[in-house]
Amino acid sequence: WSSDVCSSDLSIFAVAGATVAGIALAGSGAAQQPPIKIALIASKTGPLEAYARQTEAGFMLGLEYATQGKMEIDGRKIQVIVKDDQLKPDMGKAALEQAYGDDKVDIAVGTTGSPIALAMLPIAEEYKKILLVEPAVADQITGDKWNRYIFRTARNSSQDALAAAATLKDEGISIATLAQDNAFGKDGIASLKEALAAVGSKAKVVHEEYTPAQTTDFTAAGQRLFDSLKDKPGRKIIAVVWAGAHPLPKLMDLKPERYNIEIAPGGNILPVMAGWKQFPGLEGAIYYYWGFPKNPVNDWLVAEYKKKNNGAPPDFFVAGGMSAALAVVEAIKKAKSTDTEKLIAAMEGMSFDTPKGKMTFRKEDHQALQVMYQWRMKKDPADNVDLLELVREIPADEMKLPIKNKK
Repeated sequence: WSSDVCSSDLSIFAVAGATVAGIALAGSGAAQQPPIKIALIASKTGPLEAYARQTEAGFMLGLEYATQGKMEIDGRKIQVIVKDDQLKPDMGKAALEQAYGDDKVDIAVGTTGSPIALAMLPIAEEYKKILLVEPAVADQITGDKWNRYIFRTARNSSQDALAAAATLKDEGISIATLAQDNAFGKDGIASLKEALAAVGSKAKVVHEEYTPAQTTDFTAAGQRLFDSLKDKPGRKIIAVVWAGAHPLPKLMDLKPERYNIEIAPGGNILPVMAGWKQFPGLEGAIYYYWGFPKNPVNDWLVAEYKKKNNGAPPDFFVAGGMSAALAVVEAIKKAKSTDTEKLIAAMEGMSFDTPKGKMTFRKEDHQALQVMYQWRMKKDPADNVDLLELVREIPADEMKLPIKNKK
C-alpha cells in the first residue's frame, strides 16, 4: 500500500472486458453488465495516515474474502475508487461529491476522521446515496447529525465508553479525563459520563481536560489532572480518549504513581500499544485485537494478512475495513441490486459476519451493534505485536447503546 497518493482517483480494480461502443452481441443477451462502483474515502495524508491505510488494506481483503477472490457480485465486476481527503472537511465533502456526481458510484465508504465524516453526511443526503462510515466514531454521526443514508460499521463513541465503563464499575473511583479538543474527544468524554451512569457505576468524573490534537507537551495538562485527583479517596484514574500519537508514555513520565493514580488509555493500534510494554498489567477496553476473536473470518484475515505483510498481524482498522467490505457485499447480495432504496431496505436490521463475529445494523440509526473486549497488557511481551491478554469479551447486548438521533 504505497504512501504516495495523488489527488486524482485511484481505481484499484479496473473493469475487465468492457463492451466496445457500438458493438453488441446480437440476440445473445450477453451484454456486459455495468460494474459496481464503490468509493473508499480515507485520510491518507496527515496524522491519521496509518489508520487510513489499514482501512484500505482491510477493505480490499474483505472484498477478496466475500467474493472468493472473484471481485464480482452476481456477475458484476467491482470497481473501487480510492480518494484521499487529507484529513480536511472541505476535501472530504469534495471527494464525496465527486464520487457521487462524477464517478457515479453506487455506494461510498469512509472516512477516517470524525470532523471530516460529519462534513460528508449532508452530501449523502443531497445525492440520496449510501455512505457507510468506517472508521470515524463520533456519536453525532449516528446521532443528531445522522440521516437515513448513513450506516456505520465502525463502533461509535458510546460503544467505546460503555466498554470502558464496564471495566470501571468499582465503587469509589474518581476519574479525571484527558481528550483531544475536537468532536472525537468531546463526544468520547460525554459518552463516557453517560455510560458510567448507564452501567450503574459509582465512579465519578471530577475533572475534564481538553488539549489540541497536536499537543506534544502534557506537563501542564498532566499537573492539572494530578491536582484534581491527588487528594481523592479510593481509586484514582485518568481516562484518556485519543486518536494518533498517544500521550500515555508522557503522562507516565510525570510519575502519576506518586499519587496512586492509574491511567486507563483505551485501545489503540499496535505500534502505539507497543510503546506501553513497560506497563505490565495495564488494562483497558478495545474495539479489536487480532488474537481475541475466534471465528473463521478472523482466522482467514490473520492468516492472509500475515502472508501478505511479512508475518505482521492485522491491526485495529484492518478489521474495520474488512467489516465494511463484508457489509457492502452482503447488502448488495441481499438487495439483489445497487439501488439505494433497495439497499437501505436490505441493510436495516441486517446481520453480517465480520472478524469480530456477527454485527447487526440497528434499524433506528443504522449503527452496527458489536462486541468489544477488555484487555490486559502481558508481562514481558515476546515482541511488539503479541501484547495483550483477553480479560473478557463484552457482548453487544450488555452495552445498552442509546439511540441519539432525533429523526
